[in-house]
Amino acid sequence: MDIRQITPEYAVSPQIAPTDMAALKAAGFVAVIDNRPDTEVPPDLQSAAMRTAAEAAGLAFVENPVINGGLTMEMVTGQGAAVAAADGPVLAYCRSGTRSAFVWALSQAGKRSSAEIAADVRQAGYDLPGLEDQIASLTAG
Repeated sequence: MDIRQITPEYAVSPQIAPTDMAALKAAGFVAVIDNRPDTEVPPDLQSAAMRTAAEAAGLAFVENPVINGGLTMEMVTGQGAAVAAADGPVLAYCRSGTRSAFVWALSQAGKRSSAEIAADVRQAGYDLPGLEDQIASLTAG
């Protein structure tokens, strides 16, 4: 697994497998957010299989499929709500981790400065051009 810590309470990763859930639990995560639509993955990585594995390992599991190029405010608020509801560290995954980083960053608009949010995303290895402007526009709106 390629876990990239964005904050102490939020990390992202490229696609994980059902067999990774026990290791995530052992690493201290309490919840997993699936940001990958089922149409992008084979049946053994679709949300039903991932949920079963996560719950068997004692992890909460949230489906929030973020469609590449089709991000909505419902997806952004869903991500923020899932992180806020968790009683500890959360790991979100998608194909590369980029969508999970991006949707989290937007969910933080108005909670921290856009520069701080963008810096957290960058230090985790994700370069998201225009991120600060998008966060600022959400804060203004």
